[in-house]
Amino acid sequence: MNGCHSEFDAASGRHHGPDDGGFATVWTAGAVLALLSVFAMVMYVGAATHARHRAAAAADLAALGAAARLSHGTEHACETAVLVTRRMVADLHSCQVRGWDVLVTVEVAARLPLSGLAGAGAATARARAGPAEARAGPVAAVR
Repeated sequence: MNGCHSEFDAASGRHHGPDDGGFATVWTAGAVLALLSVFAMVMYVGAATHARHRAAAAADLAALGAAARLSHGTEHACETAVLVTRRMVADLHSCQVRGWDVLVTVEVAARLPLSGLAGAGAATARARAGPAEARAGPVAAVR
């Protein structure tokens, strides 16, 4: 016998041959585990990327909204930043006014799709908004 064939024992009703029973089950279980691991990794990376984009958008809009209200006072500007970040389901960590510029820092929790569970950490973004003329420098004078 060359190892490729098995012999059938009529008395016991069993095949005698290479001992590879269950090998396909082990391979299948390993393949399923590998696919689930890749799927989980893709979900975490996707959740983190989505949170990063949401944080950047919330920071940009909060800074722009605050800069638009800066003429009404610093408190009104930062209240607007708080309102914008709340509506975008984000947390405002800081709101600073430096001259006519508003600087904000925003954080968004990364949530896993379909579960709503926070597990991929949080994304933080910073933004600055203010009049363009204040930062333009000597280049703006050339027209």
